[in-house]
Amino acid sequence: MTIAPKRAAYGLRLAALLAFLPAAATARGASPSFSQLPLKGLVRKVERSYNGVRALRAHFVQTYISGGSRRTESGTVLFARGGRMRWDYLQPQPKLFLSDGKQVLLYLPSEGQLDRSSVKKSEDYRVPFRLLLTRLHLHKYFSKIEDGGKALPHPAEDRVLLGIPKGGARAGYRQVLMEFDPRLNLRRLVITYTDGSRMDFHFDHIKRNPPIPPGTFKFHAPAGTEIVQE
Repeated sequence: MTIAPKRAAYGLRLAALLAFLPAAATARGASPSFSQLPLKGLVRKVERSYNGVRALRAHFVQTYISGGSRRTESGTVLFARGGRMRWDYLQPQPKLFLSDGKQVLLYLPSEGQLDRSSVKKSEDYRVPFRLLLTRLHLHKYFSKIEDGGKALPHPAEDRVLLGIPKGGARAGYRQVLMEFDPRLNLRRLVITYTDGSRMDFHFDHIKRNPPIPPGTFKFHAPAGTEIVQE
């Protein structure tokens, strides 16, 4: 199943900015009153929680659901300031999505192909993640933020926020659900599009400011690889 890049980019173009920001929770750990935080207090904590973060690493499981079709992929992801990111897909088959902040590369070893385009021109749904380490005010992107605890099954200690996009149907998606654990790590991000399809991300093993080996955001295609320039 192929995910239409333009449609998939809707919602994620805004919502994906949130994907790992809460992982920057301070070393003090969870607040004892996390479950009792009022909505405004929780939103404020999310917005302030990432100021000192330079890079983030995590495991992810990504599921796209449309009608009766479902596609699940998983791997590891690394984000760094400057719009850099690296998605290493391991299942169901290896592939690599890479951005150095200026261009994006998608390498499909099973097809011997490398797709290359500028960040500005790319409509790949992963591109908005490059903005995740910039300053963010949730109300800039959502006309309404609500308690979404009843909209998404979750552990009792977690909290769920529901964001309604500005622009209504023009935004391309209906809502975004964000599940946070008591340490303000984002465990799940669910985007529901206007046609009823859904993109669902699960994150775990989140690490703040991990070491970044030289060359992490560079890639040299093997000899014989077909290069597609967009």
